[in-house]
Amino acid sequence: MLTGLAAAALVAVSGLAATAQETLKIGSYPANPPWEYKNEDGKFEGFEVDIINEIASRIGAEAEISGLDFRALFVATASRRVDAVISSLTITNERLEAQSFTQPYFSGALGVGTKDGAGIASVADLGGKRVGSIATSFPENWLKEREGEIGYASYSSYDSTANMLTDLRSGRIDAAVNDIVGLRYAFNQEHMTGLSIAAEIPTGDKFAIMMPKGSERLEAFNDAISEMKTDGTMAKLYEKWFHVAPKADSLTVTPLPVPTSAD
Repeated sequence: MLTGLAAAALVAVSGLAATAQETLKIGSYPANPPWEYKNEDGKFEGFEVDIINEIASRIGAEAEISGLDFRALFVATASRRVDAVISSLTITNERLEAQSFTQPYFSGALGVGTKDGAGIASVADLGGKRVGSIATSFPENWLKEREGEIGYASYSSYDSTANMLTDLRSGRIDAAVNDIVGLRYAFNQEHMTGLSIAAEIPTGDKFAIMMPKGSERLEAFNDAISEMKTDGTMAKLYEKWFHVAPKADSLTVTPLPVPTSAD
């Protein structure tokens, strides 16, 4: 009889523990493959989706991912409506004033996407051309900071990658400047024939998870990322999504502290 009561109590306690598992609210731009995107079943997939799910598992939680416009990601963390944001986000000193970031796990580069035969082979060739990028993104800031130097004719800001690439295909813009990994992925899709990467721009920008300023979960997230880098999990995820192994000294495999600057 006592054994039965003990077993029942154990089941009840286990049920309470399962119910009490913390749910992390994660914001994400839902059209950013291979970083994050919704599959045909409406579920999120991607490199950073795998990262955030692994982090959640390691800290005894589960991730609940919601799709947001890119600009809304920053409002969501500032207002603490989400616990974290994933969307190939670059650590910048300006962003660090209002947000916190985990350690980076990827060093990015920009790509200049054009229609085949556009006569663009370098950044210098953007002079006099119509260019576009995603609103409030690192590529947009990069372009605006170099407007005088590059001398492009006009700039168009987009809320979505899909709209930007639609305008590129239709000829409304001559070049789309964006994360090179995302552009390569998009241009490999069957419906994206006739588009290619005309130039690569090494920038050294560092991608990380963005969180509310001073988040109480920041150190736990960062520790989980360090563990993933040390035990090889991060490298396996990188190879899964980018089909090559990360370099031995890259940000993908090097544990780092929580950043206090973009340097």
